[in-house]
Amino acid sequence: MRRRGACARRLRYVTNRSPGSCLIVTVQEPEEDFNAPREECGVFGVWAPGEDVAKLTYYGLYALQHRGQEAAGIAVADGSQVLVFKDLGLVSQVFDEQTLGAMPGHVAIGHCRYSTTGDTTWENAQPVFRNTAAGTGVALGHNGNLVNTAELAARARDEGLIAKRAPAPATTDSDILGALLAHGAADATLEQSALDLLPTVRGAFCLTFMDENTLYAARDPHGVRPLSLGRLDRGWVVASETAALDIVGASFVRDIEPGELLAIDADGVRSTRFANPTPKGCVFEYVYLARPDSTIAGRSVHATRVEIGRRLARERPVEADLVIGVPESGTPAAVGYAQESGILYGQGLMKNAYVGRTFIQPSQTIRQLGIRLKLNPLREVIRGKRLIVVDDSIVRGNTQRALLRMLREAGAVEVHVRIASPPVKWPCFYGIDFPSPAELIANAVEDKKEMLEAVRHAIGADSLGYISLRGLVAASEQPASRLCTACFDGQYPIELPEETALGKNVIEHMLANAARGAGLDELAPDEVPVVH
Repeated sequence: MRRRGACARRLRYVTNRSPGSCLIVTVQEPEEDFNAPREECGVFGVWAPGEDVAKLTYYGLYALQHRGQEAAGIAVADGSQVLVFKDLGLVSQVFDEQTLGAMPGHVAIGHCRYSTTGDTTWENAQPVFRNTAAGTGVALGHNGNLVNTAELAARARDEGLIAKRAPAPATTDSDILGALLAHGAADATLEQSALDLLPTVRGAFCLTFMDENTLYAARDPHGVRPLSLGRLDRGWVVASETAALDIVGASFVRDIEPGELLAIDADGVRSTRFANPTPKGCVFEYVYLARPDSTIAGRSVHATRVEIGRRLARERPVEADLVIGVPESGTPAAVGYAQESGILYGQGLMKNAYVGRTFIQPSQTIRQLGIRLKLNPLREVIRGKRLIVVDDSIVRGNTQRALLRMLREAGAVEVHVRIASPPVKWPCFYGIDFPSPAELIANAVEDKKEMLEAVRHAIGADSLGYISLRGLVAASEQPASRLCTACFDGQYPIELPEETALGKNVIEHMLANAARGAGLDELAPDEVPVVH
């Protein structure tokens, strides 16, 4: 197997600026075996003449690493060309000083990926890049998941954007967006192309994109995923979370509004509404996804988690000797539970900081192994104790089942599980990786009491209690009308298409069907149809 970094590949994207001119996009070959942990995506963008924008973006992505651990990439521009560097792996694995030093410019975007649409391949890493007919370059990064990907892909096909191309095709909704955005810029500015395209896009999306001079950011009309604007001394920053603004020394200005497009260049910051806002922020960001040191819609994530724990103690009390949290996202709720209940809080689990989250790892075998690698009980703390174990959520039940077995082996007398979110019973189509109802342990039984008993038995707990949806919403201090709670109550704020038009591999299926229908079965791997 070729070692990472042993060979770099340079892709030439020919433009129409002048005969023979081109943009050079340098990338590394992907690793053949890739078992990195997976989360959401994180996006970052900076416009700052005179600053080292590549390094600022690197630090911003570092702060957002928890949102995507499959791949990372940075695009920069200096007014004349767009350069993109991306690869599979963590931010620290993809970039080094030499790479960052070869990426000068005044505008940059960055992306760390977890896959919601498309497989884990180098081609699907972001930012995606496209040339316009006018000879300019467009790079784009996307956090979220679209629900009309099949419709947009068909539009790209009908507009002649399907072609034979090497390398192997990208198969993401982000790639479709990049293709349509660049195509629309042939007869208009990139800004106008975005204003034409975005109203036709349905789903959850936070976008950062750029050309040679301008940084753009856009958020879907429901604002499902967070996106913030920050100020540098000599520029501007946009990021998925406010913690990334803190890391690069940017002051928080405001959240980018649902249905808003920002353009940032030498003329300043321009804001345009492309749709009327109907906010439906993901409540699971407060529970698990976001960093505790981030702020969403004016509410501290850490403070929300502590308050969830307090309310959980009032709603689901139990006698015990010690409250412990499952690091990291379960810890603040455990602190709140201990404060409200008066039961001693203790650190009963040690976390290996170098092992990623087990919530969304690539396979069941890796998940189960990852739990043992990730957490280890402190035997002297928990031996002989009746424990209350506070965790952020139960999705598949794998983590809790293995964890409770470890705690009992370490000497716990009783283990009572308290969960800082309601039962996850419905799949998410807006950017979280539990799309299959069959994977949701709470979805196996219809009756609520029977479901609680079934889950309790499955994970091996002495008792089990979830916070109510009302309690969770109250802890967030957001109006219920402004939150997406679909994974808990099945109320989807964005209309979903037929089930056949959904799913992680919708574009792979479309391309395979197109190849068969067009008699292209004999195409070589590098000739498979692809949006470009």
